[in-house]
Amino acid sequence: MPEENNRDFVTQEETGREAPVDQVEGRVEAEMRRIEGRAREAVGQGLQDAEVEREGREQREAGERAVEEQRHEDEAGG
Repeated sequence: MPEENNRDFVTQEETGREAPVDQVEGRVEAEMRRIEGRAREAVGQGLQDAEVEREGREQREAGERAVEEQRHEDEAGG
């Protein structure tokens, strides 16, 4: 005879929320993208290579947008 499922907790899967460790992972990836872009931009400036500088600036800006999106998701609770 099946046991009645009487419990006082809700699993993460049931809440539909992302695990805190997964939330941190997204923020870390976004921050790393921003840092790598800033470094590439600085290298382009040092080499006086406009193309590398532009690529770095684009990567940094994309990383900044991703960081901001992560902050908004965290503030929204998910």
